[in-house]
Amino acid sequence: MSDESIRRYTDGRVPEPGIARLFSAENKYQRRLDVEVALAQAEAEIGLIPAESAAAIERAARIENLDLERIAEATTMASHPLMPLIDELARVVGPEHGEWIHWGATTQNITQTADILVLRDAHRAIERHLATTLRALSKLADASAAVPMPGRTHSQHAVPVTFGFKTAVWIDELTATVDRLEHLEDRLFRVLMGGAVGTFASFGPDGRAVERGVADRLGLGIMPVPSRAVNDGMVEFVVVLGMLAGTAGKIGKDVYGMMQPEFGEAFEAIPAGTVGSSTMPHKRNPQLALDVQAMSAQLRALTGPALESMLHDHEANGGMTALLEDVLAQAAILAGDLLVRLGVIASGLELDEERMRENLALSEGLMGSESLMLELGERIGRQSAHEVVYELAQAAATGEASFLDLLLGCDEVRAHLGAERIRRLVDPSRYLGESVAIAHDMAQRARTVADRIEFRAEAEELARIDTVEDAGLVGA
Repeated sequence: MSDESIRRYTDGRVPEPGIARLFSAENKYQRRLDVEVALAQAEAEIGLIPAESAAAIERAARIENLDLERIAEATTMASHPLMPLIDELARVVGPEHGEWIHWGATTQNITQTADILVLRDAHRAIERHLATTLRALSKLADASAAVPMPGRTHSQHAVPVTFGFKTAVWIDELTATVDRLEHLEDRLFRVLMGGAVGTFASFGPDGRAVERGVADRLGLGIMPVPSRAVNDGMVEFVVVLGMLAGTAGKIGKDVYGMMQPEFGEAFEAIPAGTVGSSTMPHKRNPQLALDVQAMSAQLRALTGPALESMLHDHEANGGMTALLEDVLAQAAILAGDLLVRLGVIASGLELDEERMRENLALSEGLMGSESLMLELGERIGRQSAHEVVYELAQAAATGEASFLDLLLGCDEVRAHLGAERIRRLVDPSRYLGESVAIAHDMAQRARTVADRIEFRAEAEELARIDTVEDAGLVGA
């Protein structure tokens, strides 16, 4: 059994996110080969290298054609991230054409551009997982739009909300994350193809043409200044994932809190056979909510190193490059692991509406202090009403009597409000504001954003198939 197979004990409860394999050595090698092919084709198109050499490089540049053990041994010997792969590809291509591989490029031109291809796949996977989570939350928000529960600020009863409103808060931040992921694409999905320091010197006057040819073949944009020290787009990606982690961590914390017996309002689904404790058979632990909180902390912590990686000195610093490469992989993998757990929580969350009503009643009308104060304030002034209601509320909080009884026994209140009106004003289920409408609005927003993600994914897949067919590579 490999260490990877037992990475997290809850892995069996969630779908495989499909992101970790994108960062495998084999996939990263293949992406580097893809960039070398695009480079050779772009150079052949403008006459920098022979067309037959570019064709030979394209035919050979498949990971299954290479000796991975030879590459691993040479990497250890050379202590270089790319040259052993280039040497092995040149060996397979043969001496006639192999000398034209990597013409004019520097290592990071290939490795960073390849990493961007990997990140593009990871980015798409993260968006798909967000779409799944948003669909589940949209159903939850609609179904619970009018289910009243205590609103809490500073962990104390505030005014009532509905569970749908709470879900709407989650949706609002997650849809904003989707917007951020979409808006950063132009700054992230770009080739780095400027030679050693970004001046195109090694390509002569054809540098921009080579860059554009590589970009077009890989479906990427270009950098205004193709400097190895410019990495803010990749850093931005990590920061946005850190913000996603913050939202997810809040959701996990909310679910974790609501599962406590003292609250008992909502529960993540616990599949049959799930063991909460080796000694306490009754335990139903919030395993996935705990996972989400832990992964959130890990992912948020990566934003610091990502920002640190921007501090290249002069035209490039390999330490900063390596730091960001590691952070990007960790952040993307964590985001996938976190989101599949969030999706399972959202799709299976069980609500105890009766317990929510019981919790509303715990304050014995105190949650209605605001609504009563405002109506009384219309008669005697807001500040005067606040002082009256404050004194009664504090007396109720210290156990002198229930808030309702104190209100009914207060001459100053009864002079302006009848008993039935007082009872209605302190009924928390009647003071929900726009909670229901907001919940339904955000449920629709979640569906719209999920539709957009899925439509785009389908369009990109159709475009990919058309490209393969046009190239005559169907079934390759």
